[in-house]
Amino acid sequence: MGRRGRSVASGPAGETDTTSRTAERLDGAIQFLTPCERPRERLAVHGAAALSAAELIGLLWGTGTQGLSAVGAAADALRRHEGLIGLARARDVELEAVPGVGPVRAAQLTAAFELGRRVVTDWPQGRWTVRAPRDVGERLVPQMGYLEREELRVVLLNARNAVLRLVTVYQGNVSSSLVRIGELFRDAVRLNAAGLILVHNHPSGDPTPSPDDLRLTAETLAAGRLLDIQLLDHLIVAGDGFVSLRDRGVAFDRPA
Repeated sequence: MGRRGRSVASGPAGETDTTSRTAERLDGAIQFLTPCERPRERLAVHGAAALSAAELIGLLWGTGTQGLSAVGAAADALRRHEGLIGLARARDVELEAVPGVGPVRAAQLTAAFELGRRVVTDWPQGRWTVRAPRDVGERLVPQMGYLEREELRVVLLNARNAVLRLVTVYQGNVSSSLVRIGELFRDAVRLNAAGLILVHNHPSGDPTPSPDDLRLTAETLAAGRLLDIQLLDHLIVAGDGFVSLRDRGVAFDRPA
C-alpha cells in the first residue's frame, strides 16, 4: 500500500489543454499581443497562479527565437515531454534537442525545477520532527521519486525524533549484499543519534518492497540493537508515492 507524496512537477488539472491553447495563442512574438494578454502583465494583475505552465516557463526564458515566442517554445517543450512531470525528468541533452531551447534554457529549466524541489523539502525551515512516515515521505518523494538510479539515504534522529541530519550513503545498486551496514550507522555514532530511518528509491516506479529490501531492513535492525541506535522505519520511494515498512507490519520496536 503506497502513500501519496507531493510532487513539485505536477501541474493543475487541465494543464495539457491549457498548454495547447496557450501555444495556439502565443506561437508568434509577444509584442504582437495586446497588453492584457502578455504573460508579464497578466502576472502583475492576476498573480502567478493565473498563468499556464508554458507562460511561466516563457517568463523564465524571457525572449523568443525567430518566428517563435518564448511561451510558444515552452508549450512545444511541454508537448514533447507530455507535461511538467516529463519536462522535470528530462535530461539536459533531451531539453537541448527541443527547437528553441538550447543549453542555456535547458540549464535555466533544470535550475528552476531544482529550486522547486528544495522549497518543498526545506519547508518548514529549521529542525523538523518525525511523527509519522509521511513526515519523511512528503519531504523526500519530490527529491527521490523520479531518480534514474537507486539512492539510499539515512535520516538521523535525536531522542525526541527531531532530525539531526539527512545523509546520502549509497548511490547505484542498493542491495543487502553490497551495502555495508556499518556505513549506515557511521554518522549516527558520530552525532550520538538515538534513531534512524532508512529511505531508498525504486527507479522502476513500483514502491513494493523486495525480498532484498526486507533483508536489508532485518540486518540494519540487528546492528542497531547492538549499537543501541534504533531503526525506526524503512521507506521505499517511487514516483509520487512511498511505502513504509512499519506500516506494512514489519516489527521495528525493541523486544520487551
